[in-house]
Formats: sequence, C-alpha cells, structure tokens
Amino acid sequence: MTALDRIAFIGNSLPRRCGIATFTTDLQQAVAASAPDLATSIVAMNDGDGYDYPGSVGFQIRDERIEDYASAADFLNEGRFDIVSLQHEFGIFGGEAGAHIAGLLARLTMPVVTTLHTVLSKPSPAQRGVMERIVDASSRVVVMAEKGRDMLRNIYRLPADKIEVIAHGIPDFAFVEPDEAKARLGFAGRSVILTFGLLSPNKGIEVMIDAMPSILRRRPDAVYVVLGATHPHLVREQGETYRIGLQKRVHELGIEDHVVFLDQFVDRKTLLGFIAMCDVYVTPYLNEAQMTSGTLAYSFGLGKAVVSTPYWHAQELLADGRGVLVPFSDVVATGNEIAGLLTDSTRRQAMRRRAYASSRSMTWEQTAKRYLSTFETARRSRLLNVVAGTAQARPPLLPSAPPELRTDHLHCMCDDTGLFQHAVHSVPDRAHGYCVDDNARALLLSCLLGSAGERHLAEPLTARFASFVQHAWNPQARRFRNFMSFDRRWLEEVGSEDSHGRTLWALGECARSDTSPSRRRWAAALFAEALPAAESFSSPRAWGFALLGLDAYCAVVAAPSSTIQLRTLLADRLLALLSTVQTPDWVWFEEGLSYDNARLPQALIATGLSMQVPAYVDAGLRSLRWLVGVQSTPAGLFRPVGSESFGDRLSPPKAFDQQPLEATATISACLAAWRADGDAQWRTEALRAFAWFMGENDLSTPLVDLETGACRDGLHRDRPNENRGGESVVSYLLSLAEIRQLSRMSGDRPKLAPLRVLHA
Repeated sequence: MTALDRIAFIGNSLPRRCGIATFTTDLQQAVAASAPDLATSIVAMNDGDGYDYPGSVGFQIRDERIEDYASAADFLNEGRFDIVSLQHEFGIFGGEAGAHIAGLLARLTMPVVTTLHTVLSKPSPAQRGVMERIVDASSRVVVMAEKGRDMLRNIYRLPADKIEVIAHGIPDFAFVEPDEAKARLGFAGRSVILTFGLLSPNKGIEVMIDAMPSILRRRPDAVYVVLGATHPHLVREQGETYRIGLQKRVHELGIEDHVVFLDQFVDRKTLLGFIAMCDVYVTPYLNEAQMTSGTLAYSFGLGKAVVSTPYWHAQELLADGRGVLVPFSDVVATGNEIAGLLTDSTRRQAMRRRAYASSRSMTWEQTAKRYLSTFETARRSRLLNVVAGTAQARPPLLPSAPPELRTDHLHCMCDDTGLFQHAVHSVPDRAHGYCVDDNARALLLSCLLGSAGERHLAEPLTARFASFVQHAWNPQARRFRNFMSFDRRWLEEVGSEDSHGRTLWALGECARSDTSPSRRRWAAALFAEALPAAESFSSPRAWGFALLGLDAYCAVVAAPSSTIQLRTLLADRLLALLSTVQTPDWVWFEEGLSYDNARLPQALIATGLSMQVPAYVDAGLRSLRWLVGVQSTPAGLFRPVGSESFGDRLSPPKAFDQQPLEATATISACLAAWRADGDAQWRTEALRAFAWFMGENDLSTPLVDLETGACRDGLHRDRPNENRGGESVVSYLLSLAEIRQLSRMSGDRPKLAPLRVLHA
C-alpha cells in the first residue's frame, strides 16, 4: 500500500476566532510538516462572517447552506484525498444538532477519522442521532481523554478498536523561567496568574476575580491577567455585556490594579509569550462536561503550575501531582491553592517540572505522528474490508463489484437515425420506429458516459441522439414531435406534454455536461426556445421533467427572471397538488400512481436544494418516503408500481407488470434524497431498487444480460418479458452508471470508472 499523499481536514480554521479553528490549523500544519511530500487542505466552516483564509484552506462551507456540504463532498471526492479528518463540535455545523455534516460524510469516497471535541453524557435525541450517524460514517474516532473512550463505549456502544485516545497537541516550547517574558510584556516584579481563551460565562472568570482579595492578602504583588476576546457568538447576541460585568465586579472589589483584561485574539507566538510569563495558570470552568481544553493543554505543555476545576480533561491531565484541582465555583479553595503556590516556589517549581516532563509526548510533532498512524490504520482497514466485502460504509445490498458497463445492445438498438423503440427478444423491431422519449433518455445516458470519461462510447451516440432531438423540434408549433416511423415520417405534429418535458430534461443535462462545447451551446439555445411551452402544461410529470431540466440548465446558464419564475411556478404546482391530494395514508400528488413516479419527488428535491427552498425538499422527501414504502414487498424486496395499477384511485399498487423505468426513477430519486439529508437509508433503497434488475425481485429472475448490457422489458406475473427494447436498455444503463458511482463512494474507487450521480 502506498503512503498517504493527500489529507483533508474539516473544521473551523484560523483566522476565525475559536478553539476549534486553532486546533484544526495546528493539526493541519503539524501533519503537513511531518512529511514534505504530503499535501493537505482544510475545508473551513463559516458562520456567516467572511474570513481572509490562507492558501491551506481549499474550500469553504457556509454552515447553514446545505448545498455547500454537498459541494464540499464533491470537492473532496474529486480531489482524491486519501483521508478526511473531521473536527466535530455540535455548534459549528448547520441543521438540527449539526446534522448537515452527517450528510457530507455519507457522500465521501475515502475513510473518515473524526476527532470528537465534545462527547455528551446526556445527548438529546437529535444530538444522539447525529452522533451515531457521524461515528457510523467514521473509520476511526479520536478523543483526547480516557473519559471520552469510556463514554463512547458505555453510552454510544462503540467497539473499543474503533476508538483512539490522542492527547491535545502542544507547541514544543523550551522550559523557561518567567522573568524575561514578564519584563518584555510589562509585568516585571509581579506574580502573574493567567487565564486565556475566548470569554464566555462558562469559563468561571468571576470565581477567580472573587478569589483575588484573599490571594492579595498573602501575595500583594499578584496580578490576574485575563487574555482573550469575548466569544464572537456572545458578542453578536449580547455585545460586551459579560466583559463589562466582570470589570464592574473588579471595580466593586477595589482590585483594578490587580486584574488586567486584554481584549485581543493573539497569534501563537504572542500567546506563548504570555504563557511563559505566568507563575500560575488557572482554568476555573464551571461545567464538568468538558472533554477537551486547548488552553489547559498549552499551559500544561509549557510547564506551568495549573490550578483548575475538575472538568473531565483536567481530572486526567493534572492527576498525580501534575497540577491542583479545586471544587467548582469554590472561591475560597481557589484563592487558597493559588496563594499557596505563589508563596511556595519549591512546590511550584516541582509541579512545573512534573508537568513539563509528562507533556513531551503531547508536542504537535508527536501528535501528528499519532494521527498519521491512525489515518494509515483507517485506510488499511477500509481496503481490507473492501477486499473482504465487509466495508462498514457499504449498504448490505451493494455487490462486491457492480457489473461492467456494456453498451453492445444499446448500439444494436440504434441506426443512424436514432434509438429504436422496441425489440423482439434482442432483435430491433423496425415496425414501431422511433420516439423522442427514448432518444431523450438516451441523450441523458450518453452525456453521462461522456462526462465520466467514456467519450469513445459516448461521442457517436450523443451526436445521433442530439440530431434526433433537433429534428423532433417543430418550430411552427413550438413543440417537440414524439413518434417517427421507420421511414422517417413524423406521425404527429405535436407530441405529448410528457415527451416535451423529458426532452427539456435531456437538453438541460446536455447543456450542463456534454463533452462538446458546441453541443452544449446548441442544447442551451434549444432548451430556452422550447421551455415556455411548459407553462401551459397540465401533466405533473411534464412539470417534473421540466424541473429536472431546469436544475441542470440553471447550473450553467445565467437564466433570466422569466425562467426563474417559471421554475418556481412548476415547483409550486407540484407542491399544491401534494397539499390538495395527500391524506395520512396517501402522501402523493395524484389520486392514482402511474409511470416514472419517483421523478416527481426527485424534481422537488433537486429544485429545493438548488433554489434553497426547504418546503420543496421536505415535500419531495415525504412523498418519496411514502412511495418507497408502497414499493416494498413484505420480504423487503423492491416491487415497482405495476402497470395494472395505472388508473386505480387511492388504492395500493398492483404488483404487475413491473417495468425497468420505475426502478431507474426510484434509484435517481433516492440518491437525490441522500444528497438532501444524508440519511444512509436512501442509499439502501437505491441499492434495493438496483437489485431488482439483478434478480432480487418477485420472480427471483435477473432482467439483464451482463455480457451485452441488454435488459428485459419487465416482469409479468409468471415470467419476464423477453423483449429488450430501447427504453429498457437505457433505463438499466442509467441505473448501472449511478450504482457504479455509489459503489465508488463506498470504497471501491480503484475498480470503477469515476461516474457521477445523475441529477442527484
């Protein structure tokens, strides 16, 4: 196995002001310094403020913008990073309990190692759910204290071999006496007590202020330095009220000459100078449930005498005489212990040396080595699991390697005009000619093949299908024709609304992803010319197809306001249908189920994500969840809505005839849902639908010929349909392309071509 080449870190990053930002930046720099040829990059979380990031930040996520998380996953996957190191703290990610980050992790192709900066002993249901999704997506989980390991095992039931304890890193700073730093910073001749970090009420600064009078009685030269800006979130909510309250308390006690507030966020060099000058460092935090304190680790690592309340990190780090623990909010004990250390230099020096000696394994150089070892273990485990077919991130229905993508039968079903509609067994049936529906589907497929690097397969097909679509356009009627006879006569002047909508969809995708710039321009121009007709359509599926086309088109074209208005109109129509028709038992847009059903929720999900309209996404997810439920057998197999159901009103779908189109639509819609909320169950449902092609169906009969890429037209009650028409082969190949992408995202990247998920 080759050495790690590329490592990405997700978390806050300097110059954002917070402990996670400092940690992420320090860890990235330490790992980068450990190997000259190792490339590293940070995916930085933003909280609404803009930051002047250095070049080490390769991508930024706006914490409440769900589409940014999907884009970040694309950035990481396309960047071929070997490992992602996630810094997790509930408050830095968007969604309920920070759920958006789970959606990002679910899409990644590489192993994830997550550092948990907080482990909650009593999580809310939402917090527990998010935590479980994160650890499930992680190959290894890192905590910084043994307490964290115990909680993960006992509360979250993680196996011991998945957890690593790696101490918070510290700078490798010499053991020095404080006098030189005191003189340089203006505190010569003073006994200095220091607290640093972002100010917030949970830090217990008021306890230390109240302890100062008793300290001054025994050590009149003492000064308490509070170094740090107020936490940005607190400033946004309350301004400087907390700091002003602390200053007021100092004034009331008459100790203004002995308490110094330095309202600044300092760089590492300046910070190390302040730590070097202090005689006692104090962390009077008010809450036991603090798994990690970077300020404690830094001061301890510089060999300082530390007085702290017994939060979890401090209990472990300061045990065995390496520091002093005092009860929470205990002013008397805090004052006595600090005064005792300031007046007993022998005890203080002994404590300092014990702390410094025991911290040498915590330097960032050593910490980086521990992380790199963990990264290597995570990657090795992932590769071994893939070989054994047991990768943790692999949904249960995913085969060890999806079938190869064979296009023999697709070529057989085409002539120089386009794709034939039907076949008798595997022989093209010329009697039924062609239709724009099937050629539009085929254009979608060929664009996908081209963008996935299969240009030698895609180019002649793409040109052929595009030519058919162009010829189908009737400029007088401003509509697409649909059916053409074998002798190239159009059998109608205007095709169905659904065929028009599906052709718009294909043109939108062609405008976005075709390998030919000229053809992309052609597709965009014809799309714009054909789009206005969709406003008068009454078919929900035509609306859905048009919305899928708009999703692709608007991603690459600066659409005019009229296009945006039409997009909103079509989505609102679907939303209104769902609101009007749905009941507690029937969460659907119509009173009956028909064909290509899953494209309706897919269209709403895709539109909601790109237009940032949560109501569209929610409606799409709800309706798709219901549809998936009615398309499942009691044994858990996928059972698409049978054509015998078409026209039935508010009735459970009939089982037959089952057609490939429904499986393909369900796979695409489930992957769109997965992109929307990151729930791994959507992947499972997509795989269940693909397994239908492979024989996991009511008749336990494979529908595909793996040697030629042909696909039977469906399942009857007692047998498969032996005909292998154009719609079926294109449906299967589209689904296979998406499942190959899903497999790559689950760890099989070396075996598979880099396909992307279509419309997801």
